[in-house]
Amino acid sequence: MARLYVILTVLFVAFTIFSFIDCIRTEQSRVRALPKTLWAVLIVIVTPFGGILWFALGKERSGRSPVAATRGGGSKAPDDDPEFLRRLGADAERDERIRELEARLAELDDDQNNSTDK
Repeated sequence: MARLYVILTVLFVAFTIFSFIDCIRTEQSRVRALPKTLWAVLIVIVTPFGGILWFALGKERSGRSPVAATRGGGSKAPDDDPEFLRRLGADAERDERIRELEARLAELDDDQNNSTDK
């Protein structure tokens, strides 16, 4: 029974240290519900529940779940994304300008070749 207490104590301490370091290293923009310093104090004081609360409520997940993506929070189709459509229009305009410039250069090249041939 004493071994079990030692093992649980070591696990709780390791989990608390891991949670504390994760809290400290997490960017402020990904912290939810409470300020980051309060989360760090909570993790240390309320071992191991502070760490559990940190991972469950305090830290925003980096990846989105498939369920959240299907509820309208996910990415848009390209034809529904105004930024994509704006870039597409700009790309088309740039391509048209390039074609016009190439045509002018070809005309100038032809004019220059014709004037040297004479």
